[in-house]
Amino acid sequence: MEIVATGVEVNGAHGPLLAPTSLRVRSGQVLLVAGDPNAGHTALALVLSGRLRPSGGTVRLDGELDAGALRRRVAVVDAPDITEPDGSLSVRDVVAEGLTLAGRWSTRRRVRAWLSAREQDADERFENLAAHQRTTLLVELARESRTTTALVLDRPDRHGGDPADWYALAVQQAERGLAVVALCSRHSAAELGVTPARIGADNPELSTSDSTEARDD
Repeated sequence: MEIVATGVEVNGAHGPLLAPTSLRVRSGQVLLVAGDPNAGHTALALVLSGRLRPSGGTVRLDGELDAGALRRRVAVVDAPDITEPDGSLSVRDVVAEGLTLAGRWSTRRRVRAWLSAREQDADERFENLAAHQRTTLLVELARESRTTTALVLDRPDRHGGDPADWYALAVQQAERGLAVVALCSRHSAAELGVTPARIGADNPELSTSDSTEARDD
């Protein structure tokens, strides 16, 4: 699969939320996208997943304008106030909700087995998880949906930790055949030593992880 955004922008009631941005990502690739604070990371994540109509520009999935297909196939991971779990919930409750949203059984037995396989304490408050544990759990829940073929990670670096941890996780998902967009700060991109695509810019060339190769799904 291939997602191509061309000049997408979002205007809010009090001004621009996302400056015109163009980018492209394919199955088996990680696209790192960096921007300054308040550059519109979440707005871009929602536009790329068909959950927000852009004020201008287009997002095409395999050459087609189909917001419904984007919503089915692109999972947004940990977007603040959108898909970010309530930190006061137990890990058990977060997993139960995530499995339900993914169209999976979320019985107590199923949730217990899911967590046991990952050696994760069900009673721990979600907000107490380490940054890498949090992102890993949410990515794995997003992958539970049978229709998910792409992931958009919304600023995993805002939780702290080593950017190399969540970037390695993104690469791992790409190696499994998913298209992955990882939104982050410019500082995190510099720490990773990866040249990112930029929010608010035309990014005609693919900026992807070196360890993966494009492949059709």
